Amino acid sequence: MKKIALILSMIMLVCGSAYADKKKKLNEDTDKFRYDIEYCKTASDGMVMVKVWSYSKKADLAMEQSRKNAVHGVIFRGYTGTTAASSQRALVSDPTIESVKADFFTAFFGEDGPYMRYVSTIMDGSAEVRKVGKVYKVGVVVTVNKDMLRKHLEEAGIVRGLGSGF
Repeated sequence: MKKIALILSMIMLVCGSAYADKKKKLNEDTDKFRYDIEYCKTASDGMVMVKVWSYSKKADLAMEQSRKNAVHGVIFRGYTGTTAASSQRALVSDPTIESVKADFFTAFFGEDGPYMRYVSTIMDGSAEVRKVGKVYKVGVVVTVNKDMLRKHLEEAGIVRGLGSGF
């Protein structure tokens, strides 16, 4: 009986460390925020579908990062579409705000952080996986609730409200 308990605890330890290593690699790739973002279509009021191309040494890690990269892209990069009406500037116009408000963004983009409330993945086989050199480039279509995201950033003092003037 002791041998079985010992074997089970060893298996749990190995599985736990493998999961921790995966999360560590995921966070390392996230800290770099290597991605491209492009407009797909407007989903409904305040919602937008974008395609995010995430880069990682493992395709599954890049796919997991797609939601975080989409929110980051809407906040800091914006996206382009085929027309001027389908393009969106970044919600944050000050490029230094990410480092100035580092505590906020570290918590916001943390594991299961608040960013998860503003994004959902479209699971209709839309993921595209390409091998580019030594890394994978994974394209995933996600929906971002940019209006609610903007409201959250306004309440946190990250961006000015639309009615605050110039």
